[in-house]
Amino acid sequence: MRASSRFVAGLALAGAFLTGVDAAIQTVTRNGRYLYTADGNRFYIKGVAYQEQGAVVASASNTFLEPSTFIDPLANGTACTRDLPYLQQLGVNAIRAYSVNSSLNHDSCMQTFSNAGIYTIIDLSLPGNGSMDRDAPSWTTNLLDLYIETINVFSKYNNVLAYNVGNEVVIAANGTAAATFVKAAARDVKAYLNSINSGALVGYASIDADATWLDPLANYLSCDPSGSNSGAAAIDLFGLNNYEWCGNSTFEASYAGVEGQFAGYNVAAYFSEFGCITSPPRLWTEVGALLSSEMSPVWSGGVAFSYFPAASAQGQFGMVTISPDGSTVTTSSDFTNLQSQYAAASPPNSPSQSAAGAASYPSCPQQNSTWLASNTLPPTPNLAACQCLENNLSCQFTPSTSNYTAIVGSLLDYACTLIGQSGGSCSAISSNGTTGQYGAVSECDPTIMLSYVMSDYYIATGANAQSCSFGGNGTVNSKAPSSATAANSAASSCLASASGTSVPTLPAGAPSPSGSSSSSGGGSGSSHSAASIVFADARTLMGMGVLVAAGIASGLWTIA
Repeated sequence: MRASSRFVAGLALAGAFLTGVDAAIQTVTRNGRYLYTADGNRFYIKGVAYQEQGAVVASASNTFLEPSTFIDPLANGTACTRDLPYLQQLGVNAIRAYSVNSSLNHDSCMQTFSNAGIYTIIDLSLPGNGSMDRDAPSWTTNLLDLYIETINVFSKYNNVLAYNVGNEVVIAANGTAAATFVKAAARDVKAYLNSINSGALVGYASIDADATWLDPLANYLSCDPSGSNSGAAAIDLFGLNNYEWCGNSTFEASYAGVEGQFAGYNVAAYFSEFGCITSPPRLWTEVGALLSSEMSPVWSGGVAFSYFPAASAQGQFGMVTISPDGSTVTTSSDFTNLQSQYAAASPPNSPSQSAAGAASYPSCPQQNSTWLASNTLPPTPNLAACQCLENNLSCQFTPSTSNYTAIVGSLLDYACTLIGQSGGSCSAISSNGTTGQYGAVSECDPTIMLSYVMSDYYIATGANAQSCSFGGNGTVNSKAPSSATAANSAASSCLASASGTSVPTLPAGAPSPSGSSSSSGGGSGSSHSAASIVFADARTLMGMGVLVAAGIASGLWTIA
């Protein structure tokens, strides 16, 4: 065990800034299934997960011990400066950040890492309400806006390697229909990146699983539903959270199977997490296999989990501990063992970029008993259409509490139950990734979905003001159409352009993207250490199980 002083970290930062941004980092692009730097060399991810763990509440519904809050690891310049010499000792060229807050300043951390030649892989989702609900997945305006606002903030930095549109959204064969929403997210994020001339890759990180549905998942995310060899709806980078190598294992025992599974994969792939803890101490000998000529034809490196301490259902992860005052880093044998393995790794610089071949996007896998995802994707969420709809709804959700995310789900279930008892339906707000059918309002923010079903019930009961109350959480919109016919006409007009795909745009009021220029280093993230500890963003409102009652019979009024 050894500890550092602030002086050592300060010297490392000074050296990093003297190197200059452009000299330290190169653009990384994908050619076929491989990654290359601007000078034509093969690029392998030698990474580490870099995210302090937020609050974890153990429960029957949280078997993975996923946090409910997060600490933005790229918003505290002092902490990044402190950690830089250790990341350099590890020999990493990439870090993975699982949750970031787009309202904070990331200039200090991002430039510190850029100057040191360290890329970032940024997950776009947030804990809880900021990610796709595995049990009731959807792709909605609020989640799309969260994603592109984050991209917008990070677009000015030259060391963003990739954005992940999801992490372990699909975790079982009976939940594979959720992949349709992940693929739609990849499609829309890629379209937005292209519109701002960003070369960042679009990725997804998958749980390791049975090949009967893991293989179709990987192939589905990189396929072309149109059958025209287009990559418009395909990811660029498939990540596998793989913990098969435990202790001092071997390639044949731990990796031969997954190597064969992905032998013919069409886009770049890497281990988005690795580092088994069930057979301590962690020797990290899998690095020698992963970054070898034996695995380099398929894999482009990996991300070791985790730099910071992290509790899990399997046990305790972590390579360092941080002193209570945040000033000192103490390393463990996990750290020194990984340092040695990364230093010894020497993956081959092949194939050459010219020999990598052109990208190809095969047809998508067909549905079967273990693969449920439709090849018909949900549309690009249209914020303007949803806002137009909201303005024309007869009964609007006006919550009586500031913590409205806690009541939207139960109110939706209650409203849909009332509509069902009246012989109606909530199908307009439901999404079905197996049948490929998506209700006309299913792309809207859940608060707008709630206003929609509240209005449905209000009109069905003869525009009785009490029917709009919902416990004091609804208000009659005096400017809205009063009859079902007029309401349906207005809603249909609003949503007429809300089908199909389009290039997403930033919500009104968001700053314009800065492009992919070098970061200036003019800002500082050091003042945000307290502010960077945040709850799941209320703007997203996902993950609430809001569509439990959405499959009830035929409707009172239907949006075409």
